[in-house]
Amino acid sequence: MDLKAVVFFICLAALCLTSTEAGIPKCCLQTAKKISAHMLSKVQKWEVQQNNGVCFIQALVLYIRGRKKPVCADLGIKRMLKRRLRVGSNHVV
Repeated sequence: MDLKAVVFFICLAALCLTSTEAGIPKCCLQTAKKISAHMLSKVQKWEVQQNNGVCFIQALVLYIRGRKKPVCADLGIKRMLKRRLRVGSNHVV
């Protein structure tokens, strides 16, 4: 294979990885067992990460007002969160 073809394929691969969201998935690697009530009151939305596919663990992903990164929590927190929010509009499917 000549050098131009190799450089072309390397550039094409780099473009594919950087231009798609599917290149590197954002998965929780560990979860927090306890979340303070104050932090739960600041949750804007949440979603459940399933362990079927690219992610290895199930987690409750919490998007908290004032934080750039989401917080990964244990699924047991979901019951407390639902009680705390009492409004189903914060759930993202």
